[in-house]
Amino acid sequence: MSLARTWLFSVPLILLSTIVLGTMTLIASLFDPNGDMQHRLAQFWAKTLLAVSLVRVRSEGVEKLDPRGSYVFVANHGSLMDIPAALAVLPQQFRFFAKKGLYKIPFLGSHLHRAGHLPVDHTNPRNSLKSMTEGARVVAARGISMLLFPEGGRSAEGLGAFKEGAAYIAIKAGVPIVPVAIAGMRELLPIGSAHLRSGKVTVRVGDPISTKGLTIGDRGELTSQLYVAVAELLAR
Repeated sequence: MSLARTWLFSVPLILLSTIVLGTMTLIASLFDPNGDMQHRLAQFWAKTLLAVSLVRVRSEGVEKLDPRGSYVFVANHGSLMDIPAALAVLPQQFRFFAKKGLYKIPFLGSHLHRAGHLPVDHTNPRNSLKSMTEGARVVAARGISMLLFPEGGRSAEGLGAFKEGAAYIAIKAGVPIVPVAIAGMRELLPIGSAHLRSGKVTVRVGDPISTKGLTIGDRGELTSQLYVAVAELLAR
């Protein structure tokens, strides 16, 4: 199937699945204060989105995770489709940080808030620290996981420098931190492109890194360790 035909086939189904499941998620949020049902719907939406886009995602290393455990996942970020790929593969209930401005968008903002995702203001270090602290509290209190893209945004090429927020959250919450590599998605939907190509993507899960005995002062060294781990996973 040509790229043009694939796109014409996929777009209506992407829009339909997003509208239908988005509506279901909004309705579910009225009866689901913890966001658990919304997360399951988001996982179904992600798998549907990938399927109709003819994007095949396979996983490596998921067996390293305790299905009942909570983690801070750290992944590279090169495409808008990275979150659907993570939703389709990772078995844990996880939340993520979204730019504060997204919460002002009708419908989307309501979903993010009701689902338990957290706003973050990258332009204000003090507010950003408050968000990280709240993220650690949520992980520790509710036993759920967090997904962070420590590059701070999508990277057009290579692997950008990691910020220390993920390490801060994991240490403060006292949970393991897990390096994750999303390989191949940037090539299918690069920055600035409106065309999602069909193809294969691999989500590689690395060994969980214990934060037991670490202090906030160790976050820089842990961040460096995570960077090396993600880079090695991408290079496989």
